[in-house]
Amino acid sequence: MDETATPWARDLLRTSLRYAKSPPSPGAVEVVITDFTDDPDKVEYVRILIYHILHGRDIVACYNLVLAVVLAGFTVRHFVTKRRDQAGWNGRAHAPSSSERARKLPSSSSSTTLQGTRSPRDSAKLDVDLERQPLLASTARPGHRSLSSTIQAWLMYQPRPVPFVNRTLPPNETSLFVLAYIALNVFFQFFQSPLEPKYFFAFADRIGYVFIVNLPLLYLLAAKNQPLSFLTGYSYESLNIFHRRVGELMCFAAFAHTAAFVAWQVWCCPTWLLVGGLWDFLIEQRNLLGMGSLVAYELLYATSLASFRARCYELFLASHVILQVAALAFLYLHFFTSRPYVLVSLAIFLIDRLVWRLSLKSESFTADLEVLEDGQTLLLSANWSMLHQPDQPLSPWLLHSIRHGWKPMDHVFITIPSLGRTHSLQTHPFTIASAPPRCHDAHEAGTPPHAWLSLLIRARDGFTRDLLQHSRSYSSVPVRIDGPYGSPGALEMLRACDSTVLIAGGRASPWCFRLPGLSHNIGHLLSRRADKIYTCCGRHLSWLPQERLDELAEAGIHVTIPGPTAEAGRPDIAGYLTELSARTQTRKQELGIVVSGPDNLNRAARNACALAVKEGAKVRLSVEKFGW
Repeated sequence: MDETATPWARDLLRTSLRYAKSPPSPGAVEVVITDFTDDPDKVEYVRILIYHILHGRDIVACYNLVLAVVLAGFTVRHFVTKRRDQAGWNGRAHAPSSSERARKLPSSSSSTTLQGTRSPRDSAKLDVDLERQPLLASTARPGHRSLSSTIQAWLMYQPRPVPFVNRTLPPNETSLFVLAYIALNVFFQFFQSPLEPKYFFAFADRIGYVFIVNLPLLYLLAAKNQPLSFLTGYSYESLNIFHRRVGELMCFAAFAHTAAFVAWQVWCCPTWLLVGGLWDFLIEQRNLLGMGSLVAYELLYATSLASFRARCYELFLASHVILQVAALAFLYLHFFTSRPYVLVSLAIFLIDRLVWRLSLKSESFTADLEVLEDGQTLLLSANWSMLHQPDQPLSPWLLHSIRHGWKPMDHVFITIPSLGRTHSLQTHPFTIASAPPRCHDAHEAGTPPHAWLSLLIRARDGFTRDLLQHSRSYSSVPVRIDGPYGSPGALEMLRACDSTVLIAGGRASPWCFRLPGLSHNIGHLLSRRADKIYTCCGRHLSWLPQERLDELAEAGIHVTIPGPTAEAGRPDIAGYLTELSARTQTRKQELGIVVSGPDNLNRAARNACALAVKEGAKVRLSVEKFGW
């Protein structure tokens, strides 16, 4: 080892890591050496290595510009679609009412309130197990297929779960987008990156920089209040799958970054540049801070797995906050050029948590508690007179708390401090099971609108079990409500379509019956529709008031309530949608479908829609998956 060369080279290398802008060429790297060496090869090597490091950072710094261009494309598509849907809805403003149209339609659109355990068609003709069908296989209707419909159907199709591990896969369009995101990161990692072992330091450094530029995106996708929902039309829970994929890629990048630097230290570093062995490298302050950040992010990944969340949800909530704060602190101290990205990420986290969730969107109420007849489900309800919302441009943003109302399909997070110190720091999501306030009717009557909020809570473990025990002794409880959250995209899509279908199963069944409760009334929402079908699981029938079923029937809506799956078997969703899409295709109408329920139900409906689209039907689908 050359003791005279090592100090200046390592000091120069450390100094270069504090900069993030590349020089125009390797020869432009200024080398200031206190203890000058007469070995030009070493000087040239350090010059080129520093150039590769800074040039790589310059390339990766363009990453977020590419993401901005992609986001602009999704934003344009969203607002064009939204404007088209609004035009379609306004174009039907003077169409016949739903009751008039219902009298002219076949019996499948009549105001039936209950059906048996099977779909309207003969089940012998519709005994289709979509799980065992070939990819989008169906009885062909010549002349209806086109290349665009085939591509659209393939994008809509959801593959079967992964064998053995039984992991549910997303639809092809989501998988394709995730693969494109991964490919983009691979491109930025390898583009003009030196792969020679002697310059492996620059390759390892670039992995760390790829990690850093993804940091704001990770926290933006995790925020409940974010501009991405407004710009793309997707709610934060729909974007959560991308938050998880970004987190997984970053955890892999953090591990690869660490492993690459260990490989550099052990195998690739010139001997004259080494100072000490591997242990000396690991216990260096900068590297210890990096290891702390690595451990924090890997623990974040482990505690975010679905199996862990399902079993230890409270621990998941607490660890997610503590670990990410620790990870940001370690990362800030570890890497000088990471600090702007860390500060932006921290700002996103604090604004979402403190400014929005604990201030602008948080309200406190005294809620009533009622244990339902099954003994394992409770009803949490509250009511209040709604506040007048000032007519100001920023009012929808600054005053959009639950006290100002909510929309169909919205959900809230609740906190009940009286259950104990642990629960006072936790927030738990629940879908709103009651219709939104009818502000329009109240204003016409000259009275202030009143809100009636209901949450159906099925007791399991932890928070819900403690709340059930509390409700058996007390009839009310103070509650803090954070929300509402959701996206109007599915509702806007239904309004724009000629025919609408709502399918719900399991815990999502009450959601299906509250969707018609817009700010006005059922007829205002679903008037001028050819078919209105609501399907939900029979075990929730006792939770649905008869007046709501009668109200739906009077609006010309066809309601199908199968019996419990354990008794009647699964309803033939695929056959039902196949028949309906064929009918709307014959009428040259557009069919809008919203489905929410267990994974198998969602997949069956999605693939039946893909089948119809491939045959030329105009079908639009929204899958509302409730799960965090």
